[in-house]
Amino acid sequence: MGGLNTILNRHPYPFSSQNGDPNMKVERNSPARPARSVAQAAYARRIEATGGVDNVDAAAPSASVLGIPEAEFTPKVRDAIMGLMNEVENLRRELAQTKSRLEDVEKTADQDGMLPLLNRRAFVRELTRYIAFTGRYNTPASLIYFDLNHLKKTNDTYGHAAGDAVLSHFAAVLQAHVRDSDCVGRLGGDEFGVLLSHANQEQALKKADVLAAALDGSPTEWNGNSIPVSFAYGAFELKAGDNPDSAMARADQAMYAQKKASRSAAE
Repeated sequence: MGGLNTILNRHPYPFSSQNGDPNMKVERNSPARPARSVAQAAYARRIEATGGVDNVDAAAPSASVLGIPEAEFTPKVRDAIMGLMNEVENLRRELAQTKSRLEDVEKTADQDGMLPLLNRRAFVRELTRYIAFTGRYNTPASLIYFDLNHLKKTNDTYGHAAGDAVLSHFAAVLQAHVRDSDCVGRLGGDEFGVLLSHANQEQALKKADVLAAALDGSPTEWNGNSIPVSFAYGAFELKAGDNPDSAMARADQAMYAQKKASRSAAE
């Protein structure tokens, strides 16, 4: 209450003459008395109603709004508080909108330009995180590397739109056959990576075979044409101390080893 009274005493309401001149002083015969604030007047009336100063302790407890005594909660104070509350609400709304926009920007920055997969930058970031977890918590994780074959032939035979359809279908099949804890990314034009959490080398090889079977059994249907997909793949268990470049290089080597083995078996 002291703070509000100080403001009111520093800025008393001006008196003016009947002709409206604010510079005209009002003469009074009685000695000037300081004007009492609304809060002071209300407080005095309460003291009188309770029997004087001796009973002031009984009148002291009073209701308050937002910590402001009821006597000081004047219309001006109320309007000021309502204005502040509206401003806080506006700031909260703007903050929520900004967070939503930032989330959209982050999602766009991490997503491949054509497919609903992680782009190479985001995939490498997740790969780094998986390697760190392997060393810190001693939990296995693996990387599967896929490389589509003859995509250029598909483009030349059916058109680039058909090639885009093959890539989209390939990505959809991969996503449909992995867990939420796994990550799928597009590493290049026709190269894809799958990060498997809690999967050692043996489990990764089995999962790679499952994914390969799903891809083989699901050709791309486009404009009445059934376009088969040909690809090579390899799996590699991540080790503590690996870096993303070496991990992808080893997975790439495993892929070429699998491709060579497949060609030998075909011959």
